[in-house]
Amino acid sequence: MPWKDYDLGAWRDALLPLGEEPWCQALFDRVEAAYAQGSPAVYPPREQLFTALRLTPPEAVRCVVVGQDPYHEAGQAHGLAFSVQEGVRMPPSLRNIYKELQSDLGVTPPSSGTLTGWAEQGVLLLNNVLTVYDGQAGSHKGWGWEQFTTAVLRQTVLLPQPVAYLLWGRAAQTKAALVSPERSPYPRLVLQSNHPSPLSASRGFFGSKPFSQVNAFLTAEGSTPIDWGHTR
Repeated sequence: MPWKDYDLGAWRDALLPLGEEPWCQALFDRVEAAYAQGSPAVYPPREQLFTALRLTPPEAVRCVVVGQDPYHEAGQAHGLAFSVQEGVRMPPSLRNIYKELQSDLGVTPPSSGTLTGWAEQGVLLLNNVLTVYDGQAGSHKGWGWEQFTTAVLRQTVLLPQPVAYLLWGRAAQTKAALVSPERSPYPRLVLQSNHPSPLSASRGFFGSKPFSQVNAFLTAEGSTPIDWGHTR
């Protein structure tokens, strides 16, 4: 599929010119070749690659959650960081996110691992890398996605509304300087913590209280807080 034919939603005008950049052309040539090869499978499915952009248009963004790369097991990834398809067993990282949500706000952990409800409330769920091979975490690191997601985040820096950023894990934290409050004349909040995976959640994710801090920031800036318990 040519780059111009991808559905970027309301981000299209801002991002389509990237296709003229050599690095972006090389990225999508490689991504398309991987999808076409078919084995190993590439996640998320091609038609769900930009779900995050379609569900959360620029004017709606109130919070940006940045993760690492998509889940790498069949049927899980659908284009939203940390989210899984309806009916799919909840991955450990998402279970830990829900544990922190309960600890932070007293919200009963949702039964579904689908986070479309967050996306539709203005939470842009963006991984640093947007594709992965089946069973191979981090396998598309260095393909050029890091530059692409940097370009998306640059667009969020320009938005006039208050925006909070949650950078979870080392890959996400590489974006910290880019989204620093000093980069924007508009209200910004940047919170960094360890990744919610079982390997690191107990070393700084648990107890970080990201959800209450984001809502306190939004409320203080006259914006509507996010109903974090509404996930779908």
